[in-house]
Formats: sequence, C-alpha cells, structure tokens
Amino acid sequence: MEFRGQNDEYLLVTTVKKESEKDINKNNEHSLCIFWNEFKDTKLIIDNVDYILKKDEVMFLTEFHKANISEINTLNVIKFNRNFYCLDNHDSEIGCKGVLFFGTSQVPTIFLNEENSAAISLLWKVFINELKATDELQGEMLQMLLKRFLILCTRIYKEQKKINLVGETKMDIIRNFSFLVEVHYKSKHTVAEYAELMNKSAKSLTNLFSSHINKTPLQIIQSRIILEAKRMLLNTEMPIKEITFELGFEDMPSFSRFFKNKIGVSPRGYREEKSKT
Repeated sequence: MEFRGQNDEYLLVTTVKKESEKDINKNNEHSLCIFWNEFKDTKLIIDNVDYILKKDEVMFLTEFHKANISEINTLNVIKFNRNFYCLDNHDSEIGCKGVLFFGTSQVPTIFLNEENSAAISLLWKVFINELKATDELQGEMLQMLLKRFLILCTRIYKEQKKINLVGETKMDIIRNFSFLVEVHYKSKHTVAEYAELMNKSAKSLTNLFSSHINKTPLQIIQSRIILEAKRMLLNTEMPIKEITFELGFEDMPSFSRFFKNKIGVSPRGYREEKSKT
C-alpha cells in the first residue's frame, strides 16, 4: 500500500512476491528502503554482491544501493523518500552516520528475536491499517510509525553491534558524500567544500559519481537544497528573505535565481501556486 502527499511525499509498505518485485523499483529518487524477511531464507543481490537474507532479518538500504530482488520468494518492504521522512530533520540517533543508513561498508542487517519480531509485526499491522485512512492526519501518523520502526531497529542494531570495519569502497565514498550533504547542505553549496571535508579532490569525486551513478555531486547538493526550500515555502510562513539566509544564500536575488533555474518559477510564485491547490 502507498501513501502520496501533496508535496511529493512517498511511502510504500508492502509484501512483495517474485512476480511483483518490479513494483519496488519505482520512485527511486531519494528513496531509502527496508527489507524485512519474515519468511524463509531468500537471495538478494546488492551492488552486484550476493546476500542471503535469513528469516527474521531486516536490511537497510540507501538510494545509492542497487538492489536486485528478482530471486526472492516473498519479502516485506518499506520504502520512503526524503520528502516523506528526512533523517536529517529527526533524532540524531536515527539519522546519524553508522546506524542503519549511510554508515558501514557492508549492508546493515539486524536479526529479530521472538520479542523483537512480535514488536515489528505489530507495527506492520498498524502501518497497514493507517494506510487505509483518508483523513488529514494520515501523513503525520505514518511518519510517527516510521520513526518508531527506525528507533526500534536502531536499538536492536546497537545491541547486536554488527559493525564490520573494512576498507572504504567507491560506493562508501558516495554514501559518505550524501551523508555529509545531509549535515551541511545549508552552509556548504559547492563540491569543493565537501571534497575538502573528505580529503579528496573535487575532480576525483565528480569522476567517481559519473562512473557509478546518474547524478553529479553538485546535483545531489542542489537537490537537497531545493527539497528543503520547497518544504519551507509550503509548510511554514517564514518570509522568503528568512528562508534565503537559512539556506545559506547571501541575498534574495541569488536564492531566487537558483530556485527559478531549478523549478521554473520564483520562490514566491511557487508558494502562491501551491497554496491554491
């Protein structure tokens, strides 16, 4: 079942079978994914590496993981985009580097004991029931449920300490870059600034991205700024001048030019247009 909000928020909570696995490959833009296997052991291919997801295991993927689940039998999936639930805007324990998303070199996985499995199953049922609702509180309720789900999984992950220190791979660099953007997008707008944080050159980062994903580092930075700008314009009454400085722009004309270049309309025009819908 899916939830879609007015501001492009997206949440998918579903049980996928082999014949319907293509459905979870939609809406990959800024999407994070959770696989929960409450059935028999199944095979996944993540970044061209084979994984066996055992019964009662949960796996966590960012948008930079390439997942092939064509060989699964049945799998529970939660998928959401940053518009629906942005980790940077919530508790640091959930979104911090090294826990569930943007962290370890290997794909984070937890095992559910009987007690944890019962808790996750209960949350899943509440998710499904809430997705059937149609009132104005649905989105807020679903966000609260997702937060509870992530907190529970984070606690389990920390207890199990399944952190393997291995060498940094190219995809780790990309995921680390994305994490740093989440932390610094309001103050750092150039690839060079992030390259300095990572002790790498801007050119090497750009070349790495061009050979592994279909976005440049600059596009990732700018997409994150635009996402936050839209959220502020639509969900707050902050003056555009205040939003300008909050997002790290020197003046309103520079913010307006940036926004219009990406969206096709000025910040004021965007706010007025969306307020009518």
